[in-house]
Amino acid sequence: MLAIRLTPDIEARLNRLTQETGRTKTALAREAILEHLDDLEDYYLAEARARKNRKTIALTDVERELGLAD
Repeated sequence: MLAIRLTPDIEARLNRLTQETGRTKTALAREAILEHLDDLEDYYLAEARARKNRKTIALTDVERELGLAD
């Protein structure tokens, strides 16, 4: 079970869409979530992995590797 709070403008848009399409709010919300879940997983899981495995490289080392050192 999922309960979410929507801003009044989003709620109004959703209500209009349900009236125009005959679909339920639940069906529309489910479709929207499924449409974007893959992208959210990719982004947030990559971000979490990057934070977990973060290693730093000194700027001077990067510049030297790229041939930009003075």
